[in-house]
Amino acid sequence: MKLIGSNTSPYVRKVRIVMAEKKLDYQYVLDDVWSRQSRVPESNPLGKVPCLIMDGGEALFDSRVIVEYLDTLSPVGKLIAASGRERAEVKTWEALADGILDAALLARMESVWVERLETQRSQAWIERQLGKIQAGLSAAASGLAGKPYCTGIQLSLADIALGCALAYLDFRFPQLSWRNEYPNLVRLLDKLALRPSFADTAPN
Repeated sequence: MKLIGSNTSPYVRKVRIVMAEKKLDYQYVLDDVWSRQSRVPESNPLGKVPCLIMDGGEALFDSRVIVEYLDTLSPVGKLIAASGRERAEVKTWEALADGILDAALLARMESVWVERLETQRSQAWIERQLGKIQAGLSAAASGLAGKPYCTGIQLSLADIALGCALAYLDFRFPQLSWRNEYPNLVRLLDKLALRPSFADTAPN
């Protein structure tokens, strides 16, 4: 398999961590989706990463689709429950974490996208996205209360997704004070950071 991605994309990082936890072999190909020379649109018409090219040449895109597929490839380190309420819980956590990331990326692009003039940037839009981030963090902290991991006593995709979101906030939004407000989220991220899968994929 071939994974097309970027080292700074939290969605790509989520896929890379799942691949490491599942001990799957793949080729990693870096691509800049903002460049006119990007090759991603050849495989993903939306021009986004991550994009997984399977052995037969077929492409999968959207991190949630990719990680769900990857979890079926190996019995090692099952990350998503097979069915029922447990599966829905993991996927809801993933949706919450990805929602935090969606808001963070929208806020960041409003601030830094080079094709937008300073006079065109909307601080009100940025504040709206930051509000979503804070609401998401509050919900995550409440859901994690009293538990070592998001869904109980063992690592799941829920923790990987949330860990990627929290690390991205540290990377791109160091001005946010989430670490002071949510100590249980800090404990989770610090614990995840010790895993080789997280340490080897830290954004740069």
